[in-house]
This record gives sequence, C-alpha cells and structure tokens, in this order.
Amino acid sequence: MTQSAEVTQDGAITGPPEPVRKNVMDRFIDSIEWVAAFFVGVVALNTFTAVFMRKFFSVTIPDYYNFGQFLLGILIFWGIAATSYRGTHITVDLVWANASPRYQRWIDIFATLVLLFVVSVQTYTLADKVIDTRNSHIVTMDLGVPVWPFFLVSWIGDVSAVLLIAIRTYRLIFHPEDIHDAKIKTAE
Repeated sequence: MTQSAEVTQDGAITGPPEPVRKNVMDRFIDSIEWVAAFFVGVVALNTFTAVFMRKFFSVTIPDYYNFGQFLLGILIFWGIAATSYRGTHITVDLVWANASPRYQRWIDIFATLVLLFVVSVQTYTLADKVIDTRNSHIVTMDLGVPVWPFFLVSWIGDVSAVLLIAIRTYRLIFHPEDIHDAKIKTAE
C-alpha cells in the first residue's frame, strides 16, 4: 500500500515520509530477528510435515521427533537473542512503571547488566556442552546424524543474545534515543 502526495492548507505538497535509514547496528539486530523468525518457520514446517505424513500416508519421518527437539532448542536461544534487545517481551514491573523517566533509565541499565551477566554465563556453559557433545560423538537414533551441530547453532544464537544485550547496554548508557522500546504507560 502506498501513500500518495497530499496538499496542505498552505498549498505545500507533501509526500509520504522518508524511510528511516538504518545503521549497521540496526541492520545486525534486524538480521538476528530474521534468523529467529526463520527457525520459527522451520519448527512449524517440521511439525506440519510430520503430522501430515503420519495422518494421510501412515508414514513416520525418521528422527523427526529428535530434529523437532533440537530445532526447538535452537529456536529458544535465537528467540532469547531477538527478545532481549527489543524489550518487548512480557514484563510486569510496578516499580519501573511508577518511576520517573530518569529512574526508569537507571532501572533499565541495571536490569540489562544483570541480563548480560546471566546470558554470558549461560553462553559459556553452553559452549562447554557443544564441545562435550562433539567429543562424545552423539548421533540421532534412526539416521545417525551428529547432534553437536544443532547445539552449535543454539550456541551461536546465545552468542547473538550476548552481543545484542551488550549493544542494548551501550545504547542505554550512551545513546538512549537509539532504543526503540515499546512505549509503556505508567501505572495509574
């Protein structure tokens, strides 16, 4: 849908607003979100295909359940990356909602630093799990597909979460105008 040019009361011709130019950081953030969305589609396709084949052709796809589990794990870690930057996930915080904008920013900085620490530790422990799984030569039951690449893709999603949280922390401290959080009304 396109907007056409309009004429204001003083006779000036206006067109649709110029699209907002995105810098490298915003494009990186958007790409992480697209990867997370891609994995949502892959999980849905895996589930749909398995159910369709079983229902209409009485055929079970080998290792579909294992692939579903691993893909869901990947989706969770990439989803953490996507939601940790935007701040649009479900939150309930009466203290923040009733604080002044200055204190809201300090609360946001503190909470983001705590999140950065927790996800960084999680990323470190998940890296150990990827290495341990690779060294153990664990494979799926039916097809014998190695499991560690699924863990690796999950770990990359976790690393992306750390990067996005670090970007959010930097922007909260030095460039709060670059944060595009959903606007939340204060409690009344």
